Amino acid sequence: MRMTVHWFDFIKLSYRFMRVLVFFDLPVITGENKRAYRKFRKYLLKNGFLMLQESVYCKLALNGTAVKAIVDNVHKNKPEEGLIQLLTVTEKQYAKMDIVIGETKSELFFCYSITHTDLYIPIFFLSLNIFHYFF
Repeated sequence: MRMTVHWFDFIKLSYRFMRVLVFFDLPVITGENKRAYRKFRKYLLKNGFLMLQESVYCKLALNGTAVKAIVDNVHKNKPEEGLIQLLTVTEKQYAKMDIVIGETKSELFFCYSITHTDLYIPIFFLSLNIFHYFF
């Protein structure tokens, strides 16, 4: 997706929205490993990354320059051990992602499958104080 902003008719700023995907596999055997894992995960969350799956995070960037800054910051905050992979895709490519959901026995799946629109319904019912009739 490309968006051009006209500012005073002589400056044009162009935005090409992109996504940075971070895949990581970090050891959690020792206490120090666990600390490094938590620190890296907190870094991702504090810097605007959203969790897609366990150990898969995503962040929206305005353009290639912003992507380079994001990638550089991930490199600076990487743990000593483990594997971290970065993938940059355009917003158009990201929008073509297929989401396949099967049956699961884990409660973790339910926690992360809630979308933003799902959150408005319970909040609406809570505000009307009739939430318990439907859920």
